[in-house]
Amino acid sequence: MSDTDERLTPDQLRELFLFAALDPEQLDWLAEHGRVEQRAGGTVVYAEGEPASCFFTLLSGTVSMSRRVHGDDLEVNRTDQRGVYGGATQAYLGGQVDQVYLNTLRAITDAEFLVLPAETFAHAVRTWFPMAMHLLEGLFFGMRDTQTIIGERERLLALGSLSAGLTHELNNPAGAAVRATSALRDRVAGMRHKLAMIADGRLDGRRLHTLVELQEEAVKRAARAPQLSPMAASDAEDELADWLDEHQVTAGWDLAPTLVAAGLDTGWLEQVREVVGPQDMESAVRWLSYTLDTEQLMAEIDDAVTRISTLVGAAKQYSQLDRAPHQVVDVHDLLDATLVMFKAKIPPGVRVVREYDRDLPPIPAYAAELNQVWTNLIDNALSAMGADGVLTLRTGRAGDLLTVEVADTGPGIPEAVRPRIFEPFFTTKGVGEGTGLGLDISYRIVVNKHHGDIRVDTVPGSTVFRVLLPFTAPAHAG
Repeated sequence: MSDTDERLTPDQLRELFLFAALDPEQLDWLAEHGRVEQRAGGTVVYAEGEPASCFFTLLSGTVSMSRRVHGDDLEVNRTDQRGVYGGATQAYLGGQVDQVYLNTLRAITDAEFLVLPAETFAHAVRTWFPMAMHLLEGLFFGMRDTQTIIGERERLLALGSLSAGLTHELNNPAGAAVRATSALRDRVAGMRHKLAMIADGRLDGRRLHTLVELQEEAVKRAARAPQLSPMAASDAEDELADWLDEHQVTAGWDLAPTLVAAGLDTGWLEQVREVVGPQDMESAVRWLSYTLDTEQLMAEIDDAVTRISTLVGAAKQYSQLDRAPHQVVDVHDLLDATLVMFKAKIPPGVRVVREYDRDLPPIPAYAAELNQVWTNLIDNALSAMGADGVLTLRTGRAGDLLTVEVADTGPGIPEAVRPRIFEPFFTTKGVGEGTGLGLDISYRIVVNKHHGDIRVDTVPGSTVFRVLLPFTAPAHAG
């Protein structure tokens, strides 16, 4: 860098398009406060993220402007046009925003600049262009507030949609448990009635005890009964129904499916007949059938309650409402919880594949916000595929980073829009179908909050979003 005492004259300043409309007094003021500086070719004039201390206007030479995108420097402009400017362009906002350079400026060749301190540039804008300053300020904060509001709205819409699906998923096992409980009440009443008939002075204690032992055996056989093919089950039911008819047990066709499903056959029924005799055969068989029904109904209730418990657990894991914002988590638990929340939204024709590296250690993270990232990526993948396809969730390691991939078999992202997918408010969905903030929110959560990265590889038939997260937390995370 080379600083000189050289100053531009008001006439020289007027040749720069940015200052062409200023009056003589304003040009005199700028000439007094601005200085001319040189930069050698190949040097950085200012770097993205550093405190924005100066406003630069190019006088001669060639410069390039770049942004840091997914860990790489992306050149967005290269020019030798005299008068182009950059640097502390938001200085007029003062302490209302972080005053840092929004990009990196490099001198490609030896270059000369008019340099104004940020405070000087801010004073000029606020003093000379008060209406323009208010307009710019309104546009800046209006855009930022709109982005925040729509971002929150998108989160709420996503949560509402997933909650509706969760309610549907909870309703199924809850309804099954209610129906099974009602049927169980009837079966228990039937068991009491038939047992009273059997034990009404017609069976001695020893025979009744043997019958109870047969009941216990029936329950054990039912627990380990093999699953028969439809044809084999039909043949076994016909055989059992015929045996029941031959032994004067009415409606044997109604009892046969329950007995066959429990793995019982005619040989076992012969044991029952020997214990109770022909007179009490029907009451005994129906009592045993009620026993098997109650076992099946209790198994259905247990399954339903377990499903409800699993769904509630997944919802708690997804929302993280009862946990600290920043914690050490297993990303697989977060991914699985998000998939449970999505269950009702995943079309029957979409197959979900999990390829998890279970050897990965837990990582420090904002779990609820990572769940928002998975939600956005999975929702986009499902939208891209429609009714059919394969959704793949894959985890792995890339050096000192943990990787999570969300892949779909949709049509891919067109090359023309690929550079813009992380821009706020950019969407390829129809009007009213998307806010264009899903990927922007995901990017900010991953990059800004977790100091990771998010990338995309896409070709027709395959799109893979790859999230990279550090295994250790930055010193200031908490």
